Amino acid sequence: KKAPSTTHPPPPPAVTFADDAPVSPISSSSWTIQNFTKSPLFYQHARLHLYSLASAFYLYHKPHYRKGSYKEDIVDNFANVAIPGTGLPLSLFVWNRPLAFGFVCVASPIVSAIASFRLWMKTRGKSSISEEYAIRLLAPDDWFSYWRLNCRIAGMHALLNDVPAGYEMENKWTFLEEGAKRGVPVSPYLDTPAIVVKHRNEEGGLGIYFYKNATDGGDWIIQERILNGEWVQQHLPPNAPLSTFRVITQSRGAIDVTKECKVEDVTALSCVFRAGRKNAQTDHDSILFDIDVKTGKVLGGTTNAHWYRLGLTECLPGRCPWRSDDHAVTHHPDGDIAVSGAVVPDIREMLHLVESSHHKLCPDVPLVGWDVVLSADEKLPVCLLEVNLSCNFFRGSFDRKVYLDFLEDMVVKMQAMRMAADNEGKKFK
Repeated sequence: KKAPSTTHPPPPPAVTFADDAPVSPISSSSWTIQNFTKSPLFYQHARLHLYSLASAFYLYHKPHYRKGSYKEDIVDNFANVAIPGTGLPLSLFVWNRPLAFGFVCVASPIVSAIASFRLWMKTRGKSSISEEYAIRLLAPDDWFSYWRLNCRIAGMHALLNDVPAGYEMENKWTFLEEGAKRGVPVSPYLDTPAIVVKHRNEEGGLGIYFYKNATDGGDWIIQERILNGEWVQQHLPPNAPLSTFRVITQSRGAIDVTKECKVEDVTALSCVFRAGRKNAQTDHDSILFDIDVKTGKVLGGTTNAHWYRLGLTECLPGRCPWRSDDHAVTHHPDGDIAVSGAVVPDIREMLHLVESSHHKLCPDVPLVGWDVVLSADEKLPVCLLEVNLSCNFFRGSFDRKVYLDFLEDMVVKMQAMRMAADNEGKKFK
């Protein structure tokens, strides 16, 4: 595969807080922000990170909204994820609570130190080892840490609020069924009891498969293949998969689920174009192009694929990169197709769609990741593929101050609920 074309954008513009420590509220690589570790934003981020990290051990054996326990959820989710350059799935280190606690207390400081030193070498001394160490350990801004922060917030929120109805949208069939009922443009599905799939050359009862449709009580959602729309196709190589936009929304209505949520309580935070690779089956293998949510302009691209490289050979020098380029990709590497600088059509309409859908389907869920499709179907040019409630920003930029203020308000409410539950000896089911 051809190496991605790159350019190195300047650091984001800074604003000044009361203590004269300039810092950008927009998510980016924190080490590029002068005096970030002295800013109020750093301390706010650190408080939330450490609180939620400690909460993981509180949640460990308690019920989870999509699994029997929080432990089951992290073991499953960590099965294909490794700290870059180690090749060891993180699921190995969370099988029991003491092991997970020891990993956090021992491995996290070591990995943070290594990351700080490697960045210092990569930048030829332009970064500060001490500041980067503080960021990595206390207020990490990598995609994995944001993902886990969102997961812990969702797990705690669902537990303390007795799993609000909105969490049912995690089930792909419930999402499609309820979306259709509530006027949300979800991806179309076939309303037939079952289908039969046969291999064209097999005989003797071989090569034949029966799938019972979810519409008839089965386990399978049967759909026609959705094709990429014209704008998307222009920025992809031949034989690329369906390539979606990941949009993250937050709902202030989830802070207190006993109160009515208004449409204006839901806000879109980020948008990323997942440009699928040539011959890939899905856009999980893609270049992640950040999008300016105000203008729709496509910014730089990057990847997080190095976090999914497993096997002991990944430990060998030069085998697995420690970091990927920080949104330095401008062209799709499979065909050298220019992507950065393009403008997504009707971005405001796309964001309004997910905001209104969050309000209609799950206003009682704090953060939702939407997979939005710009399709070739003239009858349904924009539709929602599915939702993710323990969501991943996919390295998209967002207003970090807006995000952290929301999480802080959420945590204050949840901590009060947790103390009340503990005092009354509540048993969670």
